[in-house]
Amino acid sequence: MARSLPERYLTPVDLADLLGVPVETVYQWRRKRTGPTGFRVGRHLRYDPEDVRAWVAEQIAEAA
Repeated sequence: MARSLPERYLTPVDLADLLGVPVETVYQWRRKRTGPTGFRVGRHLRYDPEDVRAWVAEQIAEAA
């Protein structure tokens, strides 16, 4: 990824902005269990930047 990931947990909006996809796509990935692993903090969904980095690397490797 061209941009560096923040050192805080990412919201679905952060993840969508970072990857350049609609936020609804992030929610679809979660429903289908195909995107990066997310977790809940109360009712709020968050993503660990390291999990996102690993997921992106996996997507790149699969595409190669």
